[in-house]
Amino acid sequence: MRIGTVTEIKPLERRVGLTPSVVATLVAHGHEVFVQSGAGGGVGLSDGEYESAGGKILADAKAVFEAADLIVKVKEPQASEIALLTPRHTLFTYLHLAPDPEQTKGLMASGATCIAYETIVDENGGLPLLTPMSQVAGRMAAQVGAAYLLAPAGGRGLLMGGVPGVTPAKVIILGGGVAGFNAAEIAVGMRADVTIMDISPSKLALLDAHFEGRARTVLSSRGALLELLPTADLVIGCVLVAGASAPKLIRREDLKLMRKGSVLVDVAIDQGGCFETSHATTHADPTYVVDGVVHYCVANMPGAAPLTSTYALGAATTPYVLALADKGIERALSDVPGFAAGLNIQAGRVVHPAVAASQGLPHA
Repeated sequence: MRIGTVTEIKPLERRVGLTPSVVATLVAHGHEVFVQSGAGGGVGLSDGEYESAGGKILADAKAVFEAADLIVKVKEPQASEIALLTPRHTLFTYLHLAPDPEQTKGLMASGATCIAYETIVDENGGLPLLTPMSQVAGRMAAQVGAAYLLAPAGGRGLLMGGVPGVTPAKVIILGGGVAGFNAAEIAVGMRADVTIMDISPSKLALLDAHFEGRARTVLSSRGALLELLPTADLVIGCVLVAGASAPKLIRREDLKLMRKGSVLVDVAIDQGGCFETSHATTHADPTYVVDGVVHYCVANMPGAAPLTSTYALGAATTPYVLALADKGIERALSDVPGFAAGLNIQAGRVVHPAVAASQGLPHA
């Protein structure tokens, strides 16, 4: 198969879809790999390293799209990239289509087969290609939340872990999945006062056992959240419904319950966000203030740690890329457990039920 990867063009996105080691593996399996010149520069990988691995360097994204049949990326394609897709292409990347009807329309019009990392499931119902970036985003969420609580960043002027004689920040984490767990790990490690909310009693039991009293667990409900909001300094939203838009757990009117300079970090922003006042921001301009509450809603949080994120994501995606290359699209999707759940768009139709439902489109 002819496989390509390109330089990511989302603002301040430095990750890359394929590393030289993955390229070498693909070439060893008899495949051709095309790499846009400079694609790995954001993580310190040179064109020479890709060439040494057997990759072929091409000048620009257009040349890669023309040469390759399978395009492996990191972030959702931008408009200029969608324009390069044709029915012969298979696109394998994060898509996050539920809150993005324009991207959906463009991908449908291209006729390409579009497989989303974030909706692939494993044999246990987990999300193996979302997990590594959820780990990064969850850990980052506690760190950026702590940074924006400081006065120069617009926060209350509060030190996350406090000091002897002064109480630490009160942190509420909405969702006890991969991102929420990792956010809690870092927040607890920073000596914050942490409460994790989730709708699953069994998940809360596991979290309670893991943290051994260092974090509280609360069964999530509207009433319980409204009780906690007036005491919160930092709220980290980590809720997820695979492929669908995130539920809005904090409404605009709820912000009046919160103290001025408190912080919301919306890890769910790729799926539309779990706060009603959330809208996507970038690493160049990451925050805004609504009713005195600082909002951090960067849509590609792991892009701030591209080195860590690229290698973590590459380790997870490589078996799937190999399956696509070795078996072809149809056999790979049928043979690899849970892989077919990643298929979002094919031949101009939406084939993922959650994406279709989120946008009111027919489900093929």
